[in-house]
Amino acid sequence: MIKTIRPKLELLSRRLIEKIIDEAYEILDKQGIFVENKEALKLFSQAGMKVDKKTHRVHLKRRLVEKCLATAPAVIKLYDRTGERDYTVGGDEVHFDPGSAAVTILDHKTGEERKPETKDLVDFSRLTECLDNIHFQSTGLISSDVPHPIADIYRLYIGLIYSRKPVVTGTFRVESFRPMKDLLAAVRGGNKELAAKPLAIFDACPSPPLKWSNLTTQSLIDAARAGLPSELISMGMTGATSLVTISGTLVQHVAENLCGVAIVQLAKKGAPVIFGGSPSSFDMRRGTTPMGAIETMMIDAGYAQIGKYLNLPTHAYMGLSDAKTNDAQAGLETGLGAVLGALAGVNVISGPGMLDFESCQSLEKLVIDDEICGMAYRLIAGIAQREDPIATDKFEGFTPETQFLSMPHTKKWYRMEHSYPLIADRDTYDAWVALGRKPIAERASEHVEKILRSNPPALVEKDVRNELTRILTAYAKDNGIASLPALP
Repeated sequence: MIKTIRPKLELLSRRLIEKIIDEAYEILDKQGIFVENKEALKLFSQAGMKVDKKTHRVHLKRRLVEKCLATAPAVIKLYDRTGERDYTVGGDEVHFDPGSAAVTILDHKTGEERKPETKDLVDFSRLTECLDNIHFQSTGLISSDVPHPIADIYRLYIGLIYSRKPVVTGTFRVESFRPMKDLLAAVRGGNKELAAKPLAIFDACPSPPLKWSNLTTQSLIDAARAGLPSELISMGMTGATSLVTISGTLVQHVAENLCGVAIVQLAKKGAPVIFGGSPSSFDMRRGTTPMGAIETMMIDAGYAQIGKYLNLPTHAYMGLSDAKTNDAQAGLETGLGAVLGALAGVNVISGPGMLDFESCQSLEKLVIDDEICGMAYRLIAGIAQREDPIATDKFEGFTPETQFLSMPHTKKWYRMEHSYPLIADRDTYDAWVALGRKPIAERASEHVEKILRSNPPALVEKDVRNELTRILTAYAKDNGIASLPALP
């Protein structure tokens, strides 16, 4: 059998990759990077780096960063809630998850964005659990019916109760990491068990240009020492918070991420870290950050290629749209991003379900995007030789009456070779009319309702749920919060 070729997207020559990395090292050394966290400053100082404690500027030598890169794992294993199913994050493996931290949800009935509440978080987690092409869940909505001091913890609590999938999350406050880790450890059975089989990825975002805040730096340190992967979310905006050129933005992106890698490795040698981001092209006319811009996707594919060159797992925000509803623009931008991200071999692709510049989640879009992700997976699986010979023996005795539909060969391979989406319209015009002329958003809404109605919640075990509730309630009381919304 002839080997199947996996199609790939590469935008940078090796020479350009090395030039970008060299300039990133030069910036880290000569200009330095701002790090607000005192513990990280101490780690850098102990490692022999020049640290200005008044300005919090750190000058990183290349030798230190390369030493840190050498200890960062090239492949990370994530595990589901049961600990039985594992996911490889590294190489060219691709996993999609819904984008994180949307502040609104698109209400299909009204067509308007609104603040999400607990029921929306529950529905979101339950729906994500049922979508085969969305491998990870995320804390993708912020509930408006709980106070801010526990908002980040609460969304993780909901996700752990209602979905078995690994979760992409993050902290809003320095104080939140401990109870969030306690929730994860309660599911896994202890801190050591959690480190051995990580259940979550923690996003941490530097502030462009060239700054790591106290909050995000502390998240890197805490996650490293807990054995949990950190996902570096550098987010320069071309011409606004990074250079206007794509290559110039990549230099800054790499510098910020290399500093993040160093913080993680200085906190704990060998700790898992993912080379990621959410950069964007900046629209000078509107003052917006279009995630659906082709230039944004080029930045993503470019830094993912650099991350692979550095032998690190990779992440990007792709497969999302700047549209405000589930229209043609949403499909165009999402499909293009999901396909390009998969072709680039980005390991963790965040974005399905998202609209309006990463600020809005849509359950209807999420089920549409699940099919888009399935198409992307089919594409990177490539064209395979299924049998030998490929076709000549099937034409023996060929006549004008030969029927391919009735061939055993067709029955054997048609599901392997072809995908059959449920939401995309493949009916004839007459059948479409007979079914009510429904646009894709309406069909998706019906599919969401069907999934939630026909699939019972994948609830965590009762004793674990009780422990999760105890942890959350205790932390809420410590913050003066007496009661929480009732769960279904």
